[in-house]
Amino acid sequence: MLDNLNSNFESSKAQRPDANDDEVEIDLLEIFYALKKKILLVLMVALVGGCIAAAYTQFLMTPIYSSTSSILVLSKETTLTSLADLQLGASLTSDYTVLITSTPVMEQVISDLDLDMTAEQLKGSVSINNPTDTRILEITVNNTDSKMAKKIVDEIANVSSSYIGDKMEVIPPKIIEVGKIATVRTSPSVKKNAALGFLLGFLACAAIVVVYAVMDDTIKTEEDIEKYLGVSVLAKVPDRKDFINSKNRKSKNKNKKHH
Repeated sequence: MLDNLNSNFESSKAQRPDANDDEVEIDLLEIFYALKKKILLVLMVALVGGCIAAAYTQFLMTPIYSSTSSILVLSKETTLTSLADLQLGASLTSDYTVLITSTPVMEQVISDLDLDMTAEQLKGSVSINNPTDTRILEITVNNTDSKMAKKIVDEIANVSSSYIGDKMEVIPPKIIEVGKIATVRTSPSVKKNAALGFLLGFLACAAIVVVYAVMDDTIKTEEDIEKYLGVSVLAKVPDRKDFINSKNRKSKNKNKKHH
């Protein structure tokens, strides 16, 4: 019977040329119930997405390790205590940052360590940080080999210290901390990518469920008849399966009463 109603519904739509077929009425409550009904499927797809992202990050993506060395910027050789000296030392950190990543320093490091890369490639793996209100520069190198990252950052600190002292005719910056061999990858993050995969899986599956619920305009219940055809339901003829199930329940109830 519902099949006949669906056919009538399609016929009524075809007979209304002024109807705007592009407009789709979105019932938020209907979407909510559709998501609630498929929540286990959505969560399962999200979990699978998270597991795939975590496995891909752990076994297929190349890990990156970081090593950091710190140098102290000195403004004068005679004193470190005067206010003017401290201010000058802080202002020199910007100049030192440029000199540390300059081409001559990068090329010298490549030559000393016999690295198979260009000066621009090496510069791209170097980052420099100046903690607030300090005269300390932190040089960080990222590399796929944790031991090589330490060697490179230590060599950059040594070469740049001598280069700065020679070119600026000042006391060379003092190396106060050498690099360490990293035991934990810096990137990519397995936890972060797993969470991202879970979220993407959740959103993708939820979007499919929502689109299906919005586009599905077949008549299934009495409410759908009133919604799509605009007529009230006077009576309901049960399906044969529902009729048989109802009859079986009544017979079971009678048997229980007799017992």
